[in-house]
Amino acid sequence: MPEPMPSTSRRGLLFGAAAVSAGVLVTGCTSNEPSDAEPAASDRPAADDKPGKPVTIGFAGPQADHGWLNAINDNAKKRAETYSDVTMETTEGSNDTAQQIGQIETLINKKVDILVVLPADGKALTQVGLKAMRAGIPVVNLDRVFNSPQAYRCWIGGDNYGMGLNAGHYIGEKLKDTPDARVIELAGLDNLELTKQRTQGFDDALKNYPNIKKVARQAADFTVESGQAKMAQLLQAQSKFDALWNHDDDQGVGALRAIEQAGRDDFLMVGGAGALSAFQAIKADNGVLKATVLYPPSMAASAIDLARALGQGKGVGGLAEFEIPTSLTCYSAVVDKENVDQYMSTGFK
Repeated sequence: MPEPMPSTSRRGLLFGAAAVSAGVLVTGCTSNEPSDAEPAASDRPAADDKPGKPVTIGFAGPQADHGWLNAINDNAKKRAETYSDVTMETTEGSNDTAQQIGQIETLINKKVDILVVLPADGKALTQVGLKAMRAGIPVVNLDRVFNSPQAYRCWIGGDNYGMGLNAGHYIGEKLKDTPDARVIELAGLDNLELTKQRTQGFDDALKNYPNIKKVARQAADFTVESGQAKMAQLLQAQSKFDALWNHDDDQGVGALRAIEQAGRDDFLMVGGAGALSAFQAIKADNGVLKATVLYPPSMAASAIDLARALGQGKGVGGLAEFEIPTSLTCYSAVVDKENVDQYMSTGFK
């Protein structure tokens, strides 16, 4: 288990979990303090560790073909196992839209109490989300958002814009005294809205630093192989730059290979997501990677907390409302050498 978060208040626990990454059973969106804690509002209880009404949660996650996606599945499973009153029905996980729709329809037919869904494609799966809601099964929409708010009761996910914003501010502060500083960007899949949001946040942050210019951007595919190939192209095209932001730590493994092969160490690199390999490189501090901005898979554990609270008709610890929120955006914390020990045990493989 990692060291406890600095804040021990109920509000601190509520929002602190969003900044912690995978591989650990984090405090999620519902309070886990003893049952004598203050109610969410009036005499209505907040969800806590005390066993309550049995809840069956249907979990339709992604195919675990990427470190972050595998961590999503692990976080959900491990969180559910901590509750004696939760039974979880889990699908195999699929990146095929039609197959995932079929899996979710099976869960609907089983009459699970709550659905937690990370859709392979939010737009394409909106209709099956609507189908579940119309069948009286509340949906917790995880990360990739459905097209209609009517397709889910609650959305929880990462802050892609904030991820880019925080990466840009970190780089900006490091280079603010460097005249005519040059930065480059190794993005993810350009056909995904999340990639555009990350780039927009990065560009907006850099506007605060008039001495910095982004001179190149290359899109990769969130894989080690694509990271290596696209980074090699960037290095060949850009003989001199001061900083690199890479959207994804998995593709960053490949990017670092290309950087090592090119013998380059004349810039700083910031990654994205929170992989264990990135944390280890940051701690070792013997290469270009100096920081990474989190996109925490612990959001899946928090999604289970929210689903359990929904199924038991309870509120969220630390908030006055009777009901859980409609949406919850996780914070993209910056992890560098100063705080990496706090996050090391949460890194995903």
